[in-house]
Parts: sequence; C-alpha cells; structure tokens
Amino acid sequence: MAQVKVSILGRSYEVACDDGQEAHLSRLGAYVDKRINELVAAVGEVGEARLLVMVALLLADELSDVYAELEVARSSDAGVTALLSAEDALSTNIENLAKRIEVIAERLEQA
Repeated sequence: MAQVKVSILGRSYEVACDDGQEAHLSRLGAYVDKRINELVAAVGEVGEARLLVMVALLLADELSDVYAELEVARSSDAGVTALLSAEDALSTNIENLAKRIEVIAERLEQA
C-alpha cells in the first residue's frame, strides 16, 4: 500500500492508497485544496472545520450535477436506441410491403 502526502490549507496529510493510485490521489488533494482556497477568497477565514464542511457540500453539489447530466445522457442514449430500433422495424415493414405490392402487381399482370 502506497502513502501520499496531500497538502490542504497548508497542512500536510499522509494518506494511504492502492499502489499506482498516487498521482490520482495527489490530483484529488490538489483539487480539494484549490476549492478550499477559492472558498477562503470568497468568504474569508471562517474556521477550518466550517471550511471543510462547506467545501464538502460544494463538491457534493458538483457531483450531484454530474450525476444529473449522466442520467440525461443515458436517457438520451436510450431514446436514440429506441428511435433507431423503431426506424429499423419501419424499414423492414416497408420492405415487406414493397414485396407484397410486387407480388400483387405480378398477379394483376398475369390476369
């Protein structure tokens, strides 16, 4: 198991992670630190605990937005898939009707 030093609000924290995940965890730590610093710039120093709660809520809000967008994309994909299936069925039906019309036309010519 690997150890990564993450710096948030000027404090270093040793965090364990799976081998190979060090760079990813460092990026996550840097992102959290960036968001906290943006929050400090917007609201000032309101205490570390309050800042951490606020940034957790901001990150949860971002995640919620991403989940909502993913749901819309999935439903759009399902709609597109359904539309393509309907178009395929319609195409098959039109081909079948065309064949039946040809058969009827041939019978009429023979009569």
